[in-house]
Amino acid sequence: MKINLKQYGLTEHLEQLAAATPQLALARVTEQHREAYQVISASGVLPAEVVGKLRHELTVATDFPAVGDWVLVTISPDHQLALIQRVLPRQSVLERAAVGKTGAGQIIAANVDTIFICMSLNANFNVHRIERYLTMAWDSGAVPVVVLTKADLCADVSTKLDELATVTLGVDVVTCSAQTGTGIDALKAYVTGNQTVSFIGSSGVGKSTLINGLLGHDVLDTQAIRTDDDKGRHTTTSRELLRLPTGGVVIDTPGMRELQVQGGDLTKAFTDITTLADQCKFRNCTHQTEPGCAVQAAIAAGELDASRLASYHKLQLELSYSDMSARERENAKIQRFFGSKKEMKRTMDHVQRIRRR
Repeated sequence: MKINLKQYGLTEHLEQLAAATPQLALARVTEQHREAYQVISASGVLPAEVVGKLRHELTVATDFPAVGDWVLVTISPDHQLALIQRVLPRQSVLERAAVGKTGAGQIIAANVDTIFICMSLNANFNVHRIERYLTMAWDSGAVPVVVLTKADLCADVSTKLDELATVTLGVDVVTCSAQTGTGIDALKAYVTGNQTVSFIGSSGVGKSTLINGLLGHDVLDTQAIRTDDDKGRHTTTSRELLRLPTGGVVIDTPGMRELQVQGGDLTKAFTDITTLADQCKFRNCTHQTEPGCAVQAAIAAGELDASRLASYHKLQLELSYSDMSARERENAKIQRFFGSKKEMKRTMDHVQRIRRR
């Protein structure tokens, strides 16, 4: 049976790109397990791997295929394997820093139209975590939507919404409950035609349950959140692309216990601060002690929370380190705290002398 790839997000632009190399078949990556892939092409679903030539050319980990990517492949004569020859340009890419100290990026999903940022309305609720997710989401090229789950377990939803209001400027917020079905229809409105959506968030916030709601039946495994500490269990362990019966596709992703921002758009994520910054006396104002700082004036007037500015500065610093190697990050921190390695040595020698007394 021939597969209609338009049901999997195929656009006219992608068709035109593929037409330039008619000897290769167009496919979309639907699953990834380390270096093993699964793709769907017009002829069906196949396991796939990257050919040696392309593997040699792709020197950066984030250039390798990821779930959601459109690729050009050759299919084996027995139709048992697809060989990925080329990754087509991405229209959006959701990326985070890899866990650890490598500083490398990690692709969460590619070619996504809408990113559902999920957070549950229990002990998992954290306004600053949403700030981090939004910074990453705006940078991806997709449109973020904040999804608050487990509304049936929260007695003060309106209070939580008020807390989020200052950090979700220009962003839709949807409140959901898997138990009552509230919010599922609102989510369906974002998945129309050949749109691609992705769910991200911490473990146990209910991403798989919501996706099952969109699918109309249970496809993904779900687990209840631990009642003793409200911590989630990892249910999804790999990324997977699924077609929805009402149209469009959804990418499920593993829960993130640690979110390190690799790239971000602070202009959109902190539009309140960047708008105020345009009114500062000095163009290079750091919003700390400079005279004529509109941001500090807003804090003094009670119009801006100081913690909001603290988050802005923290993410700004994190982003400035994101493209550096481990050695470069270490040198940058030394420069920031001490001014130079020589001055750091002087400081440490001084501390040692004091300790010897």
